[in-house]
Amino acid sequence: MSVLISEDFWVKVKRTEVVASKQPWHDHWLPFTNLDLLVPPFDVGSFFCYKKPHEPVDVTTMVDALKTSLSQALVLFYPLAGEIVHNSAGEPEIHCNNKGVDFIEPTADVELRELNFHNPDESIEGKLMPKRLHGVLAIQVTILKCGGMVIASMFDHRVADGYSANMFISSWANMTRSQPPCLLPSFRRSVLNARRPPHYTRYADSVFCPLLIPPSLPLDPKSDPDQDSLVSRIYYIAGEQLKKLQLLASENGCRRSKLESFTSFLWKITASFLEDSDQSGHMCNIAVAVDGRRRLCEGDGDEKGNLMATHFGNVLSIPFVGMRSKDLKDMPLASAANKVHDFLKTAATKEHFIDLIDWVEDQRPKPLTSRAFAGSEKAVSIVVSSGQRLSIMDKMDFGWGKLVFGSCHVPSTRRDCYVMSMGSPIKDEDWIVYMHLPKKHLNYIEANASQMFNPLTSDYLKI
Repeated sequence: MSVLISEDFWVKVKRTEVVASKQPWHDHWLPFTNLDLLVPPFDVGSFFCYKKPHEPVDVTTMVDALKTSLSQALVLFYPLAGEIVHNSAGEPEIHCNNKGVDFIEPTADVELRELNFHNPDESIEGKLMPKRLHGVLAIQVTILKCGGMVIASMFDHRVADGYSANMFISSWANMTRSQPPCLLPSFRRSVLNARRPPHYTRYADSVFCPLLIPPSLPLDPKSDPDQDSLVSRIYYIAGEQLKKLQLLASENGCRRSKLESFTSFLWKITASFLEDSDQSGHMCNIAVAVDGRRRLCEGDGDEKGNLMATHFGNVLSIPFVGMRSKDLKDMPLASAANKVHDFLKTAATKEHFIDLIDWVEDQRPKPLTSRAFAGSEKAVSIVVSSGQRLSIMDKMDFGWGKLVFGSCHVPSTRRDCYVMSMGSPIKDEDWIVYMHLPKKHLNYIEANASQMFNPLTSDYLKI
């Protein structure tokens, strides 16, 4: 039995074991699709919080049920029990060898309501979130002092985007309740094959590029390692504030979506942060993750639609727009929203994703990256992702009570700036926003937009 010590509460790991597929799967290699090859090798996590079950349930019975259903789910989602290897061309692929998934079982000397939801680096990171030491997935199920439970996962992002991770976890939840999976996953690679010969517009080349190691920039003597470090914080935004923001971002009869309005606001306040913190004139890039599943099947009938709806992997593009911070700071919000709308409109098409698949084909086997993060000049780049469409609240029922709160989680080791908006479990109009940014950037946002960003608390979550 190992003990993990934290400033606020201790966590004891009672058991760690490997859960493999219930049924043996023939050993084989599953290639990545061209869209998978756009994703860098980093991890992304999620965690789900539950209160103590109303009906008396033995803890061991609950955890054993989770392990049993996980082994059943891995029959369908078999690549998650494998590991990533590199082929002779140097490209990553999945070795489906049923090596299994690390399953960690700790207890924590903390009640659910005592968790610091606003600062997940203190309450979640390294305590309730597993580290993925090998394979492509790790699971941790932590029993809290109050009898509540936190179920957390850590994926290799190259294997699954948010949509796919949600498909797996909700299916696992269903199977724990002896229900069928929400969707039967498809790993058919041909659905995302490139055309012969590949052909594409120049726009694809403006969104992604080959990964080159940029020259190191000189260290700023004024830098503060603590303030420059990336940290994660979670906020809620009241629905009324979102409506006001949407009105400000809309003009001349052009109504902007809440995502466009929020993204524009974040982009502008980032420019203000740069201008007010001795980083005047830096490039300020804002990117939005766009899911291509619905776009790729437009006009192709129900069969293609079903294939894309069940496709497991990554089907994302990350278009962006950039401006000098000094120009962006003084720009009206509606003008910034127009720019966000325009770059999203260009990328949210079937043609763009088909072009992107072909563009990757011409780049292989070179590693690739988002062009928003590839510049060698001083710049701040933020990716915004929308989790509203995932609707996790009703899907993540493992059989012992309704989900109280669920969120993505970005490991502290990741150096990219990332923001995800999610639906609120309390009010349909509110948003939950997860932000992984430099500490000084978040402090600036809290000081200058406190009416918008409210620290997430157990009181708000009614725990």
